[in-house]
Amino acid sequence: MADRLTYIGSGEIEELLLDSELIPVLERALANFSSEDGGVEQPVRSTVPVAKYNGFLGVMPAYSAKDDALVTKLVRFYQANSSASSSHHATVLLFDPSNGILKAVMDGRVITEKRTAAVSAIATKYLKSKNLDILCILGAGPEAVSHYEIFTKMFPFKQVKVWSRTRERVEKFAKTVGGPVTICASAKEAVLDADVVITVTMATEPILFGEWIKPGAHINAVGACRPDWRELDDGLMKSAVLYVDSREGAIRESGDVILSGAEIFAELGEVVKGTKPAVRDRTTVFKSLGMAIEDTVTAKLIYDCWEVKNKQKS
Repeated sequence: MADRLTYIGSGEIEELLLDSELIPVLERALANFSSEDGGVEQPVRSTVPVAKYNGFLGVMPAYSAKDDALVTKLVRFYQANSSASSSHHATVLLFDPSNGILKAVMDGRVITEKRTAAVSAIATKYLKSKNLDILCILGAGPEAVSHYEIFTKMFPFKQVKVWSRTRERVEKFAKTVGGPVTICASAKEAVLDADVVITVTMATEPILFGEWIKPGAHINAVGACRPDWRELDDGLMKSAVLYVDSREGAIRESGDVILSGAEIFAELGEVVKGTKPAVRDRTTVFKSLGMAIEDTVTAKLIYDCWEVKNKQKS
C-alpha cells in the first residue's frame, strides 16, 4: 500500500475517528507544541486573500517528530455573505516523513470539525469551574454541531442554550443534534447564567460582552480567525484570564487578542503539561485559532486506523 496514493473521505473518517482516541492524542500534541523538546515544527498559518470573492486560502504544514507525522492542511474560509455552500472546507495531505512522498489525501471537513471541538473540550476540562449546569453555544453551523456532540458526551450539562443570527439555522442545528436545546432570541439571553460559553461564528465585530458573563465562567472563542475580526469585546478580553493554543499565532492572527491588547497568560499546552496553572476561580477565555499540529496528529491517527482496518480485510 505504500506505493499508492490513498484517499479517505468524510464518511470513512467519521467511522474511524473516535473521540475517546482523539482526545489523548491531541492532549499530547498540545503539550509537545508548548515544550522546547516536544519535537514539533510548525510555522504560523500562511493565508492568501481572495478579495474578489471575500475569501481566504490558508496553508498549514506541521511535523511531529515524536509521532513521526508530516502533514499539510489546505483550508479555505469564506465569509457568510459569499456564495460558498459553507464557510470552511479543507483538504489534508499526509506525507511519508522519511522521503516526503504523499501517502494519503483526506477530506478535511470532519478532521477540522472534530479536532477543533476536541481541543475546546480539553480546554474546558482543565479550565472549567466546579459547576457545569448550563452550556451556551453562539453560532449554529457545523462547528457548533461538533462542539455540541463532544461537550454533551464529556460534561454533565443540564441545559444547552443556542443562539444564531438566523432562526432557521438554529432550528436546523436543533434537528441535526437531536438532543435537548433551548433556542434563544438573543446572544445575551443565551449567555446569561451559562457556565461554559462557546463562540463559533463568522462575526467580524463583538457579539459577546463581558458584562453578560457569569463570574467564573469559561469561554471557548473559536471564530474570528483574522487579525481584524472580533467575537469578544474588550471588557471580557481584558478581565478574563486568557489562554491560547499558540502565542505566536494569537498575536498575529487573532483580532480578539490584537485589538483588545489583552495579555496572554498561557498556552493550553503549558497547562496540559503542568508548567502553567489552570486558574479556575476566575473567568477564563481560551482563544482557539486551530493549529496544524492538531491536524497532523489527527490525520496520523486516522491513517493508522485505516491501515489496521484494511489489513483485517485482507
